[in-house]
Amino acid sequence: MSRKPARLPVLPAVLGAVLVAFLVLPVLALLVRGVRPDFLPTVQSPAVQDALRVSLLTTGCTLALVVGLVTPVAWVLARFEFPGKAALETLLDLPIVLPPVVAGVGLLLVFGRQGLLGPPLELAGIRVAFSPAAVVLAQLFVSAPFYLRTAKAGFLAVEPEVEDAARTDGAGRWAVFRLITWPLAFPFLFEGLVLAWARAVGEFGATILFAGSLQGQTRTITLAIYGALESDLAPALVLSAVMVAVAFALLLLVRLGRGWAQGK
Repeated sequence: MSRKPARLPVLPAVLGAVLVAFLVLPVLALLVRGVRPDFLPTVQSPAVQDALRVSLLTTGCTLALVVGLVTPVAWVLARFEFPGKAALETLLDLPIVLPPVVAGVGLLLVFGRQGLLGPPLELAGIRVAFSPAAVVLAQLFVSAPFYLRTAKAGFLAVEPEVEDAARTDGAGRWAVFRLITWPLAFPFLFEGLVLAWARAVGEFGATILFAGSLQGQTRTITLAIYGALESDLAPALVLSAVMVAVAFALLLLVRLGRGWAQGK
């Protein structure tokens, strides 16, 4: 006997419709205003091309650092218990709740010309603040915790018994990680990378304080949108439309990847 579909309660349905409208209308407005007849010429303009190039290069470097630095830490947190672990996890999650402007001030106090590491670095001929390296560090600071949380969940989802069986067969720790742990946790790691990239490419507050907004050097997409709002609205609308399209594609990719992993 087939069950009749349940009727939605009126109040949640109305509230859901209001929420959907609130979330979707601004996005649709951006797409309608951004995808304009001069869309391609605007995208090909030097200011927009510079912003896209800086964002792609810096976020690419950020993701490489995230994978190299954060993956081992996530694995250790998922596999080992040690004194102070809770405090360490809290400290590593802190950038998620810190205002980006506060993060920018903190990075200046460490890497600025008068900061903790600024003078020694300048003696070595390395200038960090207000350079492309500053953009990468700002993005790394705000995005790394998103990958860390997801990667840790991925490693926790891998049954230790599977790893133990591989070790029993003679596999070393690195071989177990490369052949067993990494492939099984990969859907989580990929989702974490997407979240980290999205947070990095959308970073504004820490970047503008720590790296400035120099066209072709430190002006990312978000900084270019903010700057264009003060003079020429067309690049701001076009870049906003591009960000919406990229964000939708990334979220869709994550959902499809999650569905594929669950159905595998």
